[in-house]
Amino acid sequence: MSFPALSKRAAYLTIDNVKRRNALSLAVLRSLRDQLHKFNTGPDGKLRILPPFNPSLVDELEACSKHGSQSEYSWLLNADEWRKTREGLPNVLVLRTEGSVFSSGHDLAELKKLSYEEVKETFALCAEVMTLIRRSPAPVVAVVQGLATAAGCQLAFTTDFPVTLSTTKFQLPGQSLGLPCTSPSTAVARRLGSAFTFRMLAMAEPVEATQLPPGALDIVTDESKLEERVAHIVNRLAEETAGQTQAFGKWAYWTHLRDDYEEAVSWTGRVMALHSRSAHAKEGIASFFEKRKPQWHL
Repeated sequence: MSFPALSKRAAYLTIDNVKRRNALSLAVLRSLRDQLHKFNTGPDGKLRILPPFNPSLVDELEACSKHGSQSEYSWLLNADEWRKTREGLPNVLVLRTEGSVFSSGHDLAELKKLSYEEVKETFALCAEVMTLIRRSPAPVVAVVQGLATAAGCQLAFTTDFPVTLSTTKFQLPGQSLGLPCTSPSTAVARRLGSAFTFRMLAMAEPVEATQLPPGALDIVTDESKLEERVAHIVNRLAEETAGQTQAFGKWAYWTHLRDDYEEAVSWTGRVMALHSRSAHAKEGIASFFEKRKPQWHL
């Protein structure tokens, strides 16, 4: 894949599955997890991500700051320790794919072949990837250059800074296949609000970026200006602000909102695995591949 050069303090997080509409297959999810681990593992070989979004952790952080003591998260408070533990690591990640589809979500052809336990593993791995993005100390910018559906929509809205064209469409299509996008709705609801997200979940229709609630995305109306806008955001984050304060600010922001995303995405993943066993889901997925309307037992 060939994308524009980035600041030396930024790195690409990529999905290379354009032939499958950048579907989140098990292989793709494992690749995303491995990339997120690599970009957050310091020279000492230790993975460091943001603490859980738990307000009580501030007691430990206060004690660490007051007494200069070491803790699991002291790297988040001390600029010198931040530089030491994250030497050579990016301060910004940029998620990109190629083609006309940003991501079509889970690979339905693969899901059809998997056992129930493997389906559960798939949704659990997806939740892990989303959690790693949410708790990445390096803010994650997503360049949503094309259609984002189902878990692909979730992926876009899980990132910190989704940037897209005004004509890009977003969709939670699962209800039309008998497999409601319960897990993807967790990230979408946190970005778009519960009422709007439920309409997307229930109606399963595509919605253009300009139809979404104001402020949900960084929208570019002129396609020729997309790369310029992405470069501005990345450079602002990577070159004009400090990585340690960005990370601490991100943690504090989601914590004061009492974010329970990790619990929600894990729970809804288990629910989707249950959905996948239903006769309606099997019929819906079969009709998708057979290019016909599903025959529901209404």
